[in-house]
Amino acid sequence: MIGALMLDIAGTELTQEDIALLQAPQVGGMILFGRNIESPAQVRALTDHMRRIRPDILIAVDQEGGRVQRLKQGFSLLPAMGKFGELFLSEPEKALNLAEQSGWLMATEVLAVGIDFSFAPVLDLNDISDVIGDRGFAKNIQDIVPLASAFLKGMKTAGMASTGKHFPGHGSVKADSHVAAAIDSRTYDEIYAKDMQTFIQLMPQLDALMPAHVIYDQVDSNPAGFSPYWIQTVLRQQLGFDGVLFSDDLSMQAACVAGGANARIQAALHAGCDMGLVCNDRAAACVALEGISQLALPNQARLERMRGQIPNINVPSTLHLGESWAKVRDQVELFRLG
Repeated sequence: MIGALMLDIAGTELTQEDIALLQAPQVGGMILFGRNIESPAQVRALTDHMRRIRPDILIAVDQEGGRVQRLKQGFSLLPAMGKFGELFLSEPEKALNLAEQSGWLMATEVLAVGIDFSFAPVLDLNDISDVIGDRGFAKNIQDIVPLASAFLKGMKTAGMASTGKHFPGHGSVKADSHVAAAIDSRTYDEIYAKDMQTFIQLMPQLDALMPAHVIYDQVDSNPAGFSPYWIQTVLRQQLGFDGVLFSDDLSMQAACVAGGANARIQAALHAGCDMGLVCNDRAAACVALEGISQLALPNQARLERMRGQIPNINVPSTLHLGESWAKVRDQVELFRLG
């Protein structure tokens, strides 16, 4: 049984407190950040240690590319997704090829060090958002869909499950939901016609989704990740999505509308999320763990299915995964620097 809470750790090795948390049955995932990364070999040792304690644990990272990539030292640096959108305007075939190669490269390296998946790709429009920007592939649906599809194809070829974020779209909301309340006052029809289309068109390729910590106040008074309407009525019933739903980080400022950590994790799970993330706040993580200890877990079949898709790849002490990997790495690096 995979638990419904994803937490983090402070350092590059597990402490006794970390081990105790890992052993809690309600904990089903761990997410790594830059502070947890020293080298490929160290990351593999860390993830192996986690699995000795909890063989079923899901281990994640944010390895999008550009300004959001936690694995740096000893790993390939990836371009921001917006660079593919820029190239797509003049050389679409080259942009699609490089997007696919980057998805494969990212996934291959992440899987090789024992991390199951990256929370990627970002499917938001590169529009007015302070936090999205060039994390998004492009400014319009017509460019995002083929580019993201190519990136997803590369991830899938490497064997990685995908997580599209941030449903139903964060790109048209200026405020950064990490540090402020984010409110979108458009109608449902406006959101559906614009931001939602990338998610809808790419849904057959997605294994998971992450709802936005945005309040679409003409639709529902709750942020999407706390909203039974967005999650159960729209995603599950109307759109028929049966993949995993991960909450965005419940420590973010925009999640405060639900109350304390206890109330936030309960709100996310009651709304229909399969797993809730509580990051960068150990005290809040402990409160959240206590808050769900008596709750019935959501439908874990989706998490079990995602767990079953993840391959087991061994990596040597230095990250070198063959001639094909080296060739793709060089091409992506040249594009990133160009």
